[in-house]
Amino acid sequence: MKVFRVTGEIRKPNLNTPFAKELIALKPEHAVERVYAEIGSKHRVKRYQIRIYAVEEVPLENVANPLLRKLAGGD
Repeated sequence: MKVFRVTGEIRKPNLNTPFAKELIALKPEHAVERVYAEIGSKHRVKRYQIRIYAVEEVPLENVANPLLRKLAGGD
């Protein structure tokens, strides 16, 4: 399993909110789908209101979330 960092922006009519989310996935496409599902569910926005700017694989030593680091196989 790999850790990906997805960065983007939630574009609501009167407010743009930037976000960066780290998650575990096999491929970048799976990470993007998961971000659409989680952010859409939490913030009640449609997929067209979410703009994704970058999807990058993060080395285990640079993962910010300790739980993700442990799940991905790090110490």
